[in-house]
Amino acid sequence: MENFTFYAPTYFSFGDGSERQCGALVRRFGGTKVLLHYGGGSVRRNGVLDKVVASLTDAGIPYVELGGVQPNPRSGLVYEGIGLCRREGIDFILAVGGGSTIDSAKAIAAGVPYDGDFWDYYGTGKPVDTALPVGTVLTIAAAGSEGSPDSVITHEEGMRKWGASGEALRPRFSILNPMFTCTLPAYQTACGATDIMAHVCERYFTNTADVETTDRLCEAVLKAMITETPKVMADLGNYQARANIMWAGMVAHNNLCGVGRAQDWASHDIEHELSAKYDVAHGAGLAVVMPAWMTYVLPHDVQRFAQFAVRVWGCDMDFTDPERTAREGIARFRAFLSSIGMPQGFAALGAREEDIPALAAHIGLTGGRTLGGFVPLTAADVEAIYRLAL
Repeated sequence: MENFTFYAPTYFSFGDGSERQCGALVRRFGGTKVLLHYGGGSVRRNGVLDKVVASLTDAGIPYVELGGVQPNPRSGLVYEGIGLCRREGIDFILAVGGGSTIDSAKAIAAGVPYDGDFWDYYGTGKPVDTALPVGTVLTIAAAGSEGSPDSVITHEEGMRKWGASGEALRPRFSILNPMFTCTLPAYQTACGATDIMAHVCERYFTNTADVETTDRLCEAVLKAMITETPKVMADLGNYQARANIMWAGMVAHNNLCGVGRAQDWASHDIEHELSAKYDVAHGAGLAVVMPAWMTYVLPHDVQRFAQFAVRVWGCDMDFTDPERTAREGIARFRAFLSSIGMPQGFAALGAREEDIPALAAHIGLTGGRTLGGFVPLTAADVEAIYRLAL
């Protein structure tokens, strides 16, 4: 295990009715005027936005609204939000929605106090050290942005989907009411579950030795998802299964499972090209990319993939041929994703084989730059993974 620091100060209020604390929590964490940031019409139709507004009103906190966040959130709305916050004297941003809304809120929060283009933080590794405080009211269990220091935005100029990070972006508080996820359609639910599992896998496949504690944490979250996701797919209103998935989504990405170990993240970067170009759901793209990546890099550490197969998927260990066990684990992962309605190839995403060279080139792996911490990938490797995903 490597040395690490871990500081995750987000205050979580979890459970049915927790949204009633929203106004009090904004005030507790220093907010006096709020940008209320959200996506499309669903938070209006299902009454979530009205409940949040009522709580802010009861607490005497004025607010300005900015809706319109899209899946794969865009830079244009971020620039609009930065300007709005500066004009209105906003000192707190409250995101009501899923990961896209929260990521957009974080980008606005980073941009308001910054004397420059917020995009300077994205894809550059420049940490966000100063930002307006952000709170969240989560409506989709998926991205884990409600507990993480990360944000991913698509810039319309060049359609680059890049990430930024910094402890200043961790939400001051997050309200997690599983009831808000019970109206999600099956496909969106499955995309979220896939994203949660991918966040764990990006940490699980590591070259760091002697990480038994975080291995076991990763495996526990994955096994919980394997148990709870089919329950929700069978009954979309299953509150207890929704609650378990919602908390798993946070645990998967606040880095509790990733401390003290090198991480990978190649699959996310490879998928970002698909969702940026074709505007597919991130989880759907990951369902296609992750098994292909696993198949491609398996020879690098057969024993770790065999461990994944045995501990997570219940495969029997073939000590005479551990690679057979490893491949069975990948096959079971792929079958699980298929069973919850996730796509199984490029065609199901609307992606095209003839675009593969351009997709791989767009990542920008030139000048010796590689992708991923488990196996460093070149542009040729990325292209080969896309072809395995066909």
